Amino acid sequence: MSTTYTLDTSTSRATPTPAPMKRLTVPAIRKAKGQVPLVMLTAYTVRMAQLLDPHCDLLLVGDSLGQVIYGLPSTVPVTLEMMCAHGAAVVRGSYHSVVVIDMPFGSYEGSPEQAFTSAARILKETGAAAVKLEGGEAMAATVAFLSARGIPVMGHIGLTPQAVNQLGGYGARGRSEAERLKIIADARAIDAAGAFALVIEGVVEPIAVEITDGISCPTIGIGASALCDGQVLVAEDMLGLFDRTARFVKRYADMAALIGDAAQSYAAEVRDRSFPTPDQTYAPKD
Repeated sequence: MSTTYTLDTSTSRATPTPAPMKRLTVPAIRKAKGQVPLVMLTAYTVRMAQLLDPHCDLLLVGDSLGQVIYGLPSTVPVTLEMMCAHGAAVVRGSYHSVVVIDMPFGSYEGSPEQAFTSAARILKETGAAAVKLEGGEAMAATVAFLSARGIPVMGHIGLTPQAVNQLGGYGARGRSEAERLKIIADARAIDAAGAFALVIEGVVEPIAVEITDGISCPTIGIGASALCDGQVLVAEDMLGLFDRTARFVKRYADMAALIGDAAQSYAAEVRDRSFPTPDQTYAPKD
């Protein structure tokens, strides 16, 4: 994949223009079960989508944007309007990955009909390929309802952040036998309902392996197992932009330090008047 650049004369910014290529599809993702592991990262903005897209199979516009972008205490306050706005930005910034958008809390739980209205709005306003919703057996009828009406659905079981008030925190799930059986039943129900993929978050590893081996759709792990059919992380966590992250996050960079150092250097040059230099200012024309 090659990328060229065009100059946007209205902003003087170099805008990446990707070489034309066909975007991956939902059926292609489903067929990847048991093949090369699927790569998924979150993206919330055009620029992050541009940077991540060539390396990913899926980009998730997660409701984690509540904490990452808006500084909210959880994903619960996130609105449909937020998801649509950021989802449209990520679609505009990508050309390769399947873009999946989280359905926020309160937009789908009431009934399958409510879920269809919300999901149809998301797909219409963003151009994304699919939606993701949390929940197991209780949401199976909704997944089936949406799938039968042409809306691809990614499921999400185990640690479900929208249910943090009910769960009592973000601890790993599946430590008791009763909880193990429920998580497995949830996975089977969502798979049977027609989900094209299933996120398994924050569960004891043997459960994730058992689910991956026992269902037909690909599993996407986050705090689950390397033996899942794919993996997902919040990009900002992976890039080291936050001081505290979950146990299951691996930091592949320390972007917070880089940004802090750059801002410190800029501030110092502004204060000692060494910036801007003649290279960054405009001389009168002769």
